[in-house]
Amino acid sequence: MRAVTWIIAIAVAAAVCGLFPPFHLVPLKTAAAEQKAKAFDTTRFAGTFWTNRLLPSLDKAVPARELLSAIQNDPPAAKKKYSRSLGLDENYYYFLRGDGKVVSISDDEISLAISKDSTNAEVALETGLVFGDALRDGTGLLNVNDYPNSQDFNDLSAALDRIVETNVIPQLRGQAKPGETISFAGCAEVDDESTDLKPLKVIPIQTLTP
Repeated sequence: MRAVTWIIAIAVAAAVCGLFPPFHLVPLKTAAAEQKAKAFDTTRFAGTFWTNRLLPSLDKAVPARELLSAIQNDPPAAKKKYSRSLGLDENYYYFLRGDGKVVSISDDEISLAISKDSTNAEVALETGLVFGDALRDGTGLLNVNDYPNSQDFNDLSAALDRIVETNVIPQLRGQAKPGETISFAGCAEVDDESTDLKPLKVIPIQTLTP
């Protein structure tokens, strides 16, 4: 009887394993394809975010004249009121929009006078290679806690920077002429207040001419 009991138990266990196998054998090529399909598509996400969320949010950026006036009068108060930062990072970001007159053009930036009757460079629109996290972190639209994989979040910065280099900067260079008025929206990253605030260095998101 004991032998019969063991035989029945083994048969039942075999039947259960057949219906609910404890593991699956998957060919390496299939496993790699499945893993790739689950991977975060940074480029695609960045493009969708740019079109569907970032561009529609530009009207929420602080007016440039208001921000520059606040920075000139009381930089710490301006930082507290208008800036954003990520965690304990000492860098902080401004999200701004406005219009200004082109006062100078170089290989890496286009300088604008923003204040009325000013001829000084108050904002410098970056037109060289774009680096940093200003576009990702400056608007407050993206939250690091929504991305369990920190590498995906870091890659998103690079993908947004490439959009600026590919789509925004060439158009800006075609528009910019000394004395021309340019409307812009963008983000500024402040790392060193002694150099990044005067002029305020802005990575452009959108630029327009009258």
